[in-house]
Amino acid sequence: MLVGMRFGRIATPEGMTFAVIDDDATTAKQIKGTPFTDPEYTGKEWALEDVRLLAPMLPSKVVAIGRNYADHVAEVFKQSAEHLPPTLFLKPPTAVIGPEAPIKIPEFATRVEFEGELALVIGVPCKNVKAEDWKSVVRGVTIVNDVSSRDLQFSDGQWARAKGIDTFCPLGPWIETDLDKFDFDDLPIKAHLTHEGTTETKQDSNSNQMIWKLGTIIEFITSAYTLLPGDVICTGSPAGTAEMVPGDTIEVEIGGIGTLKNPVERA
Repeated sequence: MLVGMRFGRIATPEGMTFAVIDDDATTAKQIKGTPFTDPEYTGKEWALEDVRLLAPMLPSKVVAIGRNYADHVAEVFKQSAEHLPPTLFLKPPTAVIGPEAPIKIPEFATRVEFEGELALVIGVPCKNVKAEDWKSVVRGVTIVNDVSSRDLQFSDGQWARAKGIDTFCPLGPWIETDLDKFDFDDLPIKAHLTHEGTTETKQDSNSNQMIWKLGTIIEFITSAYTLLPGDVICTGSPAGTAEMVPGDTIEVEIGGIGTLKNPVERA
């Protein structure tokens, strides 16, 4: 299978399709089928400004690791990671939206925060994957915003509603498949919040702060779940998460991938 591709999912005047996005993110070349095989081009292409980027994948499930950064555990849970180790939860596929699509906050969610994270996209059906083999099952990486309603997270006692509301899983802007170009032990992760016209960098961290590394995460998850092509793994949020309200815009930036930008609206 070829590496070094940038796969996107786009809305064109002719409908929705997968495409290869060129290196300078100006052109989208349509492919047949999905990103899980070597791309076969149809010959159609569009300027990226003339199409709309969608979530690059529609997963059967989004599997997330919570409490995977010690500083984030301290800021949200007011305890140490020694007492609250990483944990597993799911976000439904109906929560997934793409770049520029609005995050819609319902009235019953009264404190909603962003969580900018690195995401992995699974490329093959897999179960019981060993940590050292994790790259063999990953098609590529993208960005996820694990939107979380803190009030519901603590009042419900579990996280399904707080993190699974419609639009609470922005994903994109595309899938980068060249895993070897990244140093996953030293990957900058940032999130910028624009509120009332002022932009402030809230998250400014690095994957070197992860408690569980990527191989450990995949081994842990696949001991329980069979993962399917297109399934998404959220690898945990660094510190710096903050509340966002209707009228705000949140941009999550990861070096080597790009920026995932979404406005915030009232549902």
